Amino acid sequence: MKTLVPAVAVWGRTAPSHSITAVMITDDQQTIVTGSQEGQVCLWDLSFFLQISSKEILFGHTASVTCLAKARE
Repeated sequence: MKTLVPAVAVWGRTAPSHSITAVMITDDQQTIVTGSQEGQVCLWDLSFFLQISSKEILFGHTASVTCLAKARE
């Protein structure tokens, strides 16, 4: 059984900026991936009704994310 776990982000008084520089959608068209000028990669859930909600934000890059690519399992 698949368990849904909500994403939790912890930061100071303001959320980090996310100036999108790259966008990709997964093959199942349920997740959008964005890369940012600030070096973050974000995953977004895309519902059947085209509602977008945040899923995960990944930190760690020291440079802008200018390209995203799909990898096979």
